[in-house]
Amino acid sequence: MAQGKEKGLDEQGFIAREGSLARVPPAFRPVVGAARDRVLDVFGERLHSAYLYGSVPRGTARVGRSDLDLLLVLREEPTEADRAAAGALDAALDKEFEQIDGAGTLLVSRAQTLSDLETYDLGWFVACLCTPLLGEDLAKLLPRYRPGSLLARETNGDLALCLPRWRRLIAEATAPGAPAGAVRVRVRGISRRLVRTGFTLVMPRWEGWTSDLYEMAEAFAMYYPEWGPRMREAASLGHEPTDDPAVLLSFLRSHVEELGSWLAEEYARVHGVKAPRPEPD
Repeated sequence: MAQGKEKGLDEQGFIAREGSLARVPPAFRPVVGAARDRVLDVFGERLHSAYLYGSVPRGTARVGRSDLDLLLVLREEPTEADRAAAGALDAALDKEFEQIDGAGTLLVSRAQTLSDLETYDLGWFVACLCTPLLGEDLAKLLPRYRPGSLLARETNGDLALCLPRWRRLIAEATAPGAPAGAVRVRVRGISRRLVRTGFTLVMPRWEGWTSDLYEMAEAFAMYYPEWGPRMREAASLGHEPTDDPAVLLSFLRSHVEELGSWLAEEYARVHGVKAPRPEPD
């Protein structure tokens, strides 16, 4: 099954886990080492396990361009104090290490990660897209995954819920007095989510997995060529985000209102809508 391996699958057709500590580029190893030590200092015995994800463990990170992505699994539900501590950790890493363009830490609980509701979303994310950094690897307690419709639905079948929030975030980022870098953060985050959603829409037909934005966009364009140019533009902006507010405002119309609205409807038609999650307390 050489073709399967080329499409991110193993010999049995399951999605292969991407990334490893061995692939971390040398320039980013001091950042990863500092993050590991500080996570232990901050969360101590409350930490169950920690993971890297994104371009750093995949070996594709670019100095001064890529961010550092961490997932921390706590033994209990994260508190507001935990989230504040994670935010302070992110800010300190970003300030200290010029190799990274920002840091982001997600906090979840062990129970949430292993819950039935999250098996094909957070569970899949840990098992396939996360690289163990500290603690017990929860992947051994999770199933193996194929690139099917259930996985597509549960990972990105909630795009319609994102659109109102994106409109608000874009308005805030382009308002007078917005923080420096706010436009770039929104361009990068929204673009990447659109491309990933477009890709998972066609993933069962494409029969594979990739985290490369350009490859995702091309896979999508094979099945929806009329939307291909906009998805390719989103991939380019996700890879090379801009600080230009005019670009973000144009993106709001062409990609959020038009592509995003169509994509949410088509996704629901093809795969259905993601199972509702509990409202946060």
